[in-house]
Amino acid sequence: MYENRSVSETIRALETDAERGLGAAKIAERRTKYGPNRLKDQEKKSLAERIAAQLNDPLILILMVAMAISMMLHEFGDAIIIVAVVALNAAVGIMQEGKAGRAVEALKQISEPRTTVLRDGMHHSIPAQELVPGDIVVLESGNRVPADLRLIESIGLSAEESTLTGESVPVEKEAGYVEKESADTSSKNMVYMSTYVTKGRGLGVVTATGMDTRVGHIADMLHGHKEKLTPLQVRLGELGKVLSALAVGICVLLFVVALLQKRDVGDMLLTSVSLAVAAVPEGLPAIVTIVLALSVSRMVKAKTIVRRLSAVETLGAVEVVCSDKTGTLTQNKMTVTECYLDGKLTEKAGFAELFESAFSDGTNRSCADYFLLGCVLCNDAQIDEEGTGDPTELALLHMAQDCGIKAARLRERHPRINEVGFDSERKMMTTLHREGSGQTAYTKGAAERILENCGRCFRGGCMTTLTVTERERLLSIQKRLMGEGRRVLALAMEPEGSMKERDMVFLGFVSMQDPVRPEAQAAVQGFAQAGVSTVMITGDHPDTAFSIARQLGIASRAEECITGRELDHLKEQTFLQRLPQLKVFARVTPEHKVRIVEGYRSLHKTVAMTGDGVNDAPSLQAADIGIAMGQGGTDVARGAADFVLMDDNVATIHTAIREGRGIYENIRKSVLFLLSSNLGEILTMLLTIVAGLPVPLTAGFILWINLITDSLPALALGVDDNDTESLMREPPRKGDESLFARGGLMCVICYGLVIGGISLAAFLKVPYDRIVMEGLPVSLHNILEGLKITAVLAKAQTHAFTVLGISQLFHAIGMRDVNRSVFRMDHRSNPQMLLALAVGIALQAAVTEIPFLVTLFGTVRLRMEEWLRLLALSVTPLFVHELLVLVGMAGISVRRPSCRHAESREQEA
Repeated sequence: MYENRSVSETIRALETDAERGLGAAKIAERRTKYGPNRLKDQEKKSLAERIAAQLNDPLILILMVAMAISMMLHEFGDAIIIVAVVALNAAVGIMQEGKAGRAVEALKQISEPRTTVLRDGMHHSIPAQELVPGDIVVLESGNRVPADLRLIESIGLSAEESTLTGESVPVEKEAGYVEKESADTSSKNMVYMSTYVTKGRGLGVVTATGMDTRVGHIADMLHGHKEKLTPLQVRLGELGKVLSALAVGICVLLFVVALLQKRDVGDMLLTSVSLAVAAVPEGLPAIVTIVLALSVSRMVKAKTIVRRLSAVETLGAVEVVCSDKTGTLTQNKMTVTECYLDGKLTEKAGFAELFESAFSDGTNRSCADYFLLGCVLCNDAQIDEEGTGDPTELALLHMAQDCGIKAARLRERHPRINEVGFDSERKMMTTLHREGSGQTAYTKGAAERILENCGRCFRGGCMTTLTVTERERLLSIQKRLMGEGRRVLALAMEPEGSMKERDMVFLGFVSMQDPVRPEAQAAVQGFAQAGVSTVMITGDHPDTAFSIARQLGIASRAEECITGRELDHLKEQTFLQRLPQLKVFARVTPEHKVRIVEGYRSLHKTVAMTGDGVNDAPSLQAADIGIAMGQGGTDVARGAADFVLMDDNVATIHTAIREGRGIYENIRKSVLFLLSSNLGEILTMLLTIVAGLPVPLTAGFILWINLITDSLPALALGVDDNDTESLMREPPRKGDESLFARGGLMCVICYGLVIGGISLAAFLKVPYDRIVMEGLPVSLHNILEGLKITAVLAKAQTHAFTVLGISQLFHAIGMRDVNRSVFRMDHRSNPQMLLALAVGIALQAAVTEIPFLVTLFGTVRLRMEEWLRLLALSVTPLFVHELLVLVGMAGISVRRPSCRHAESREQEA
């Protein structure tokens, strides 16, 4: 609101003194009223809250219930194993995550500089957090603005506000200016906390501190944002609910069976625990977490730091990349792109040739000589290690330097005698320099203002009168360059050294632009090939934004560009209807960015937002995936993001999405493998119980299989290599895609039936062999009578246990790629799977051969003949796998889950 008031009105409203500043009494009073000039802290989750969040999972809750029932029935071994699984999952999750509060902590850090303030008529250097509204702050070039200030004096002052507004060009400030209406992003008479003074000096009165500043408003937006669930978390949550209902249904069914078959209710309760354990893949939460944790190292190789573990798989589902322009798609470094002098327009590639003969004639100056002198001398910037000064002036010095011109040497030969600084009324600056025994004045500024005051120009190397026709031609050239999104400056000189800024000699135009990153265009094309749409969101001018978007291939028509003010006039329904056709959003505020991101999410799109500035932080956090720049990004952006690009290369996002797709495929393979294996366990148990037979598996057997023989292959699937190039030629999966999509459900049912069938066959083969040996007729009654013999039941359970465990190990090998024969797979590319197979078989053998484990599990020792027979039966899932591959080769349409190796079938054929 202070931008709408004059300097005197602002001083009166804030009850301060522009000449002396605040007194001690008012400072103390306002410090009590407004508090310190810092951002409020975000509440951090306690360790107990973080543990509770990890345990708030339907699968974990089922296990907790099973553990409680096991303890009531004094089955402490089962209870201990379940507790170990739950503890492992929670520990891994807590260690890998730690995002809470980092965004606001980073915002807090940027508001801690010292500042010079006028108090009681004296200048004091104080910590910025001690500022209060009404303080008079001294601003000089290079200062970081410590609070929101209304300027009361300004001398050629400009502020770099790209981290707040996204606009790459410094904004000229003027204390005497009064806004007619409130500014959405930046006002000409205000400077804002976290921005920088690039040139000039001035005084400002503090209008807002801490959370009341523009940056504070952004911090408040971060406070109010709730962490969102990733698509995988949503799918696993739904899966947990289904498995919960399944477990409850099984328990109800068993009690009905117990009543009908007049079984012991206590035994059936223990059996219910076994089946509930079979219904729940205990290792699934831990395996998913561990696979995601292992993927972090892959992402580091892709030069991406993962800050939120659960977001890794979401990368593969990204459908829209909303990219900030400045510093992300562009270099955030103004660069001269064209020079126009002596009737010729030259692009950057021709600068060396254009200026190669500059200063070669020691006596006669050419137009190119004067042009370069104007660029270097009428310039306040300095080239040092980082470069200090206005980015526009730095661009002129870098151009001269690239052409072999030593700026320091020219400035020594032509020292500055006098100057008239830039102001917004004249829109130009003039400097006077010694030229031999005489003096020459150089002027640079807005092209139209310079041309208005020029009466001469160079033509054919000679100075001549600037005609009306020539002036009109120069104006048309200037307009064409500006229409392409360039910033255009003009240079002129006064050989007489009068500094009147009248009847000057026109030297030429300089057009400049924040250039696109060399890798950005290829990245945008890569996104398009992968079915990912790229959208530019920036605070910059619409012409500049559209020009960059057109260069990158993001937009081709002006209708695809819209401004923040236009967005404000769109109703939500109209906005959502137009959103798919819009590619460029210019002159937007942080609130606009959040609205755009949330708009795409309302259309059920999975959105990634990239950015590097303070103004990007809320939208980074609102998006499904927030991606910040690691080198050029602010602490705020890095703190709010899920991923940080170590090399600030937008092409790295393409690589990260490719990795994300591969990681999701691996997790999906692991989930389908675990569920099909567990379905086999459920069918084995359920069919025998309904048939009135003893249970073939104890709870200990099931936990052993799920935690040892299941988990190792599942982890091996989780780190499997995928054909990521093929993945990136396909459109992204929908965020609401089920884990059972693309034939996943049929895969689970098919292999569940196979594993359950062979396990049941192994169980029944033992009493069957006894019946045949004794010459008895084969009947359910005789089988049941045989299983009442303790030794027969123990052997039958051991056979079922062994086949169930080992068959799942072989099943995992086929799950690497359900479209390819195991004989054509490169098994060396996944040594973890071979290790899992060997370790799994060894561990399974241990529980039947080591006396201590035989006693603990209640198994029996097996003969070599039995081992060979059981191993042959356990390979059945691979025979089924080969049969399905052959069916696929025969051209029969069978939908199966795929590793998306598009060319696999062609190679098989």
